[in-house]
Amino acid sequence: MPTTKPRGRQLSALPRRARDPGAPPPRAARKPARARKVEPEARRQAILDAALCVFAERGFEAARLEDVAARAGVAKGTLYLYFRDKEALFEELVRGAVSPIMEAVSRAASAPDMPAHSVLDTFFALFEKEVLGTQRKLLLRLIIAEGPRFPRIAEFYHREVVTRGIGLMRRVAEQAVRRGELANEAIARYPQLIVAPLILAVVWDSLFARTDPLDVAGLLRAHRDVLTGKGRKGTP
Repeated sequence: MPTTKPRGRQLSALPRRARDPGAPPPRAARKPARARKVEPEARRQAILDAALCVFAERGFEAARLEDVAARAGVAKGTLYLYFRDKEALFEELVRGAVSPIMEAVSRAASAPDMPAHSVLDTFFALFEKEVLGTQRKLLLRLIIAEGPRFPRIAEFYHREVVTRGIGLMRRVAEQAVRRGELANEAIARYPQLIVAPLILAVVWDSLFARTDPLDVAGLLRAHRDVLTGKGRKGTP
């Protein structure tokens, strides 16, 4: 008489999918997970972040777009979808870094009842936090170091940053002179006097931060007091 194997042994010999149709497919048969899609704006920002690092490390001349692309994790061809060349990449980097600061200072300068010392405090605090406290300071270092050899990027920086900043400070100074809030009317004629310690702070940070750190907040408070005449004999 023929013998029959127990039904359990027959089932166990079958593949798991045959025994349990609801079981997941074998690892080799599973479809690969779809790569996470990177939004164009996120990719563009990654390129800008990478460009800042490469420019800061190598300077404008030695920086290569392939190095920027590699650090951003994109193909070099992808980079050209966003920026036509290295100069355009640098210009957009400057615009993106400066625009939020300029907008905040412009709002403060446009407030009709805000006294000059408050506008200066706002401006100096923004500079300390958003420039000296971030990678943005590397852009200013780069301009100082390489602007003489690359007049076009120096001219661009002057047009986009210096002219706008000086214009805002001139407006603040002229209003403050009319209200008698500044120690000397010459500050309105030479608003560069307002921003001079900011340049000093960037240069000092670059050269002497390790050996002789500068109290930037204290320096800027003292500078504000000099500009407004606070602390002079006969003033509160």
